[in-house]
This record gives sequence, C-alpha cells and structure tokens, in this order.
Amino acid sequence: MASAKAKGSGPGWQGACVLATALLWLCPLLLHADPKGTTADGECFTGRIVSTVCGKPTVSGKIFGVQNALDLQWPWQASLLYLGKHICGAALIDAYWVISAAHCPLSHEPSDYRILLGYHRLQHPTEHSQQMTVYRLIVHNEFNKHYFMGSDITLLQLHLSVSFTSHILPACLPGPTTKLSLHSSCWITGWGMITEDFLAPPFQLQEGEVGIIDSEVCKIYFQSPDSSSSEYSIHEDMFCAGDLMTGKSICQRDSGGPLVCKLNSCTWFLMGLSIWSQACHYPISPSVFTRITYFSNWISEKQSTSPNPHPSLAPPQEKPPILSDFTSLGTVHKPTTYITLVSSQTFLLLLISLRTL
Repeated sequence: MASAKAKGSGPGWQGACVLATALLWLCPLLLHADPKGTTADGECFTGRIVSTVCGKPTVSGKIFGVQNALDLQWPWQASLLYLGKHICGAALIDAYWVISAAHCPLSHEPSDYRILLGYHRLQHPTEHSQQMTVYRLIVHNEFNKHYFMGSDITLLQLHLSVSFTSHILPACLPGPTTKLSLHSSCWITGWGMITEDFLAPPFQLQEGEVGIIDSEVCKIYFQSPDSSSSEYSIHEDMFCAGDLMTGKSICQRDSGGPLVCKLNSCTWFLMGLSIWSQACHYPISPSVFTRITYFSNWISEKQSTSPNPHPSLAPPQEKPPILSDFTSLGTVHKPTTYITLVSSQTFLLLLISLRTL
C-alpha cells in the first residue's frame, strides 16, 4: 500500500505541481464523487447480512494517511498463502467463506493454499491467530476473458467453520442495489509494499482512507496514446478509488484485499477488492477495484450451491505460521503508465467530466 509524497526533483515535477494545484480545487469532487449510477442510500444494513456480527469491529478509530492499522480494527482482513508464502490479501465474508481476486491463485489445487486470520503482524501470530485450510476454490469463469482483469473475483470455501472472536469477524456483503452515499468513509487495508519498498518487519497491517472516483474521470488516467486501445479500461464490474491529494493507493501484494465502506455510520460493508494500479510512487493515480455489488448474485449462487464440507474431510489443524520471507511474494498488477501527469488537454477533459457529476 502506497502513501507517496511529492519530491522537488525529477521529470514531470512542474506538471505535478500544476496537477496538485488543480486537485486542491477539485479534491472534494474527486475524493467523494459517487460511482456512476449510484445514489445516496438512506438505510443502515443495506445488503445481505451474513451474520449478526458482520461489519462491526470492537475497535474503531480515525487514522489519516497510510500507516499502521490498529489491532482489532479490521477483523475480516485475511492473508492468502500459496505454498506457505503470502501472495495476496483477502477478506472473511462468512464462517466458511473468504473472498479475494481471481488473479491471485497460482494453481487450481485448493490444498496449495492457506488462509491466515486474526493476524495484525504477519511475523507475530498471537493466540487469536488462525490458519485455515481451503476446501474449494471458485474462480469466476469469465475472469480476464473479455477485457483486462474483468470478473476479477474468487471465492475460497474453508474446510472448517471459523470461530468468530473480537479478532476475527466477517465484513458484511452488499446487495446488488446497495449504493454508496456521498462522502462515504472507505478504507483500504493490506500488507503490500510501501512506495515500492518492502514492508518492514514485523509486517504490520497498513490502512488508508480513500474516496470513490468517478469512472469517467478515472479512465483518463489509463488512456493509451493509441485511441483504439482499451487494454486497461474501466468497466461496469470495476470502480476506482484513491486519495490523489496525499497519495494513497494499493501497491504490490495488496491484490485481493478489501476496500470497505461504512454506510451511514452503522456497519462496514465490503464494496471492493484490490486488483490493479499504476506504479505506487508520486504522482499517485487511482487504484482499480472489483465492484462487489456487481457480483452479489454470483456470490450468493456459489455459496448456496456449495454445501459446507463434513468436518472429517478437513486435514489436521496447523499452527499459525510466523512469516519471515517477505521478498518474493505476490503482486498487484500494474498497467503500462500511459498517463501519470494530467496534461492541459486531459485536464480540460477532467473538468468536463466533473460537470456531469
């Protein structure tokens, strides 16, 4: 997870200053614009509540900037391990179910994976930490078929039910019509790299507050010089978020991690999964997330048609590991940087797009 800061040297610095000045004026619109087609939602608990405890951590706090998260604050945060190594983030959504990005799994064999829950520092498991084995891996069958990172979502069914505690709770799932209201408080979390540097031991969970960015505005950041190219385009199953003023974005190893929003100060809902971004250094561009509401019915269908496994099928329980090798792990996809600074022409397009919000 990146929190990039401006530097007074290097190519594009002058353009960056112009962009920063413009964003000072546009910030309220860019950071808190509703995604296209959404409206304010006036009720708490809008969506599909999977349990009476989802989305309600026992600790809450308001920490600005990408920095160490408070213990107990994000109890649905999970680490997806492949052959014992952290490759992606994930989120607990029910007693038997974890969700992540479809580009994270490196094989189709469930036994290759483990889910870590109740971790705050990956190097320091506690008595609250759990390691779970994966019974079934369900990758969306349309993943990456029609456009880059389309349908980037996967479900992992566990062998055994997770015991909910103050350190391990699911995030609530939104329904297909759940809307983000203006000025929604949304946060990204993960153990990803920080401004292209590896997260230092003890690998403490990072957090950052972000705003939803209108998709038409977001598309400007990923335009190709070739107008016919749409390799890195934004589609209806995705949305963009970030903090273009202070530079908060996802980075390598944040893939599959949660973006959660607190609806009407009531409950945290899982609204997005980290999928791709540009290089996480200044100037920061928006990050792209899988839109969970788009897949709400798919999630329900897969869960309802996948009976929970009998406990006798579970392999022996394993001790939560101490992760120490953090230098050869997973990644967030990074598209070719077509636009990292907004030119005068593109800036005019940005203004035009904002007039439609």
